[in-house]
Amino acid sequence: MRRALDTLYAASGVAAAAAIVAIAALVFLQVLGRLADLVLKLLGFPIYGFLVPSLAEIAGFLLVAASFLALASTFRHGTHIRVSLLVHSVPPRAERMLNIVALASAAALTGLLAWYAVALTLESKRFGEVSFGIVPIQLWIPQTAMAAGLVILTIALLDDLVRVLSGHEPFFAGHEGEELEEGGGE
Repeated sequence: MRRALDTLYAASGVAAAAAIVAIAALVFLQVLGRLADLVLKLLGFPIYGFLVPSLAEIAGFLLVAASFLALASTFRHGTHIRVSLLVHSVPPRAERMLNIVALASAAALTGLLAWYAVALTLESKRFGEVSFGIVPIQLWIPQTAMAAGLVILTIALLDDLVRVLSGHEPFFAGHEGEELEEGGGE
């Protein structure tokens, strides 16, 4: 079970990274198209007018996908912003209780958000809702990534909650205190 959950969190992180790469590729194509038009214009040829239709809208959808799909992976690696001043200023038993309350509250809230995100996705699919851009995109497609990210984050929160309830440290605690190196460090 542990391996399946770790694979789920990693796959979600990889999907988020793929969405960022897709954004970069689409923007790169758009820039290449504009450069090609500029070269054609400078050489006296008619411009082609290359563009990636609905680029801003598609990039927005991909950014939402990346943001939500990365939630569980970043949570597991302890890279979410976490104010731990109170948690570290109390005895270990109280720290454990605070972690339980925080994880249970976060799991409940995220679970509720996931429930409504799934309902929204199903409703959009049922009614055939599409975006308003040049390219009409079925809204359930980007909403699925959002809902999946929230469901996977809820699973990660419950995973850590069960871990803390069974007497272990949460996974994110293993990464606390790590400093991120900028520019490769010295």
